Amino acid sequence: MSMDIKDIMNIIPHRQPFLLLDRVEEIVEGESVVAIKNVTYNEPFFAGHFPQEPVMPGVLIVEAMAQAGAVAILSMEDFKGKTAYFGGIKNAKFKKKVVPGDVLRLEVKIEKLKRNAGVGMGTAYVDGKVAAQAEIIFMIG
Repeated sequence: MSMDIKDIMNIIPHRQPFLLLDRVEEIVEGESVVAIKNVTYNEPFFAGHFPQEPVMPGVLIVEAMAQAGAVAILSMEDFKGKTAYFGGIKNAKFKKKVVPGDVLRLEVKIEKLKRNAGVGMGTAYVDGKVAAQAEIIFMIG
C-alpha cells in the first residue's frame, strides 16, 4: 500500500514546512514503513545550514525517520487520531551528507509497541547507501 502527501497528512499532524515526508511506498501497520523525502534546494533550512554548502541537518533526518515511524503506528486502528511524540533518540549515527537533489529513503522497523509507547529502528538511505541510523523511542498521546 502506498500513500501520497494527502494520505500522510490524514495520519500525522505535521504540516509544511515541517512535514518531512513526500510519500509512503510500503507500510505494514504497526510493524514497518518505507517513506521518501525528496530533498530540494528550496527547503527552508538550507538558507542557514549552510549557505555555501547546503547540508540537511542530521536532526531533521532523524525527525523524518520519526515521522515515517509515526505513520506506521498512527495508521493502526487503536492509535488513529493520536500523536506520536519523541521519548528519546539512541545511537544516532550520520554516515553521509544529505544535500539538495538527494532522494532520502526512510526505512523504519517498529521493534517494540505497547499501549502508549514504543521503539523503532530507523535507517535513512541515499542512492542505496546509509546516510543515517537511529533508535527512536516514542510516546503516543
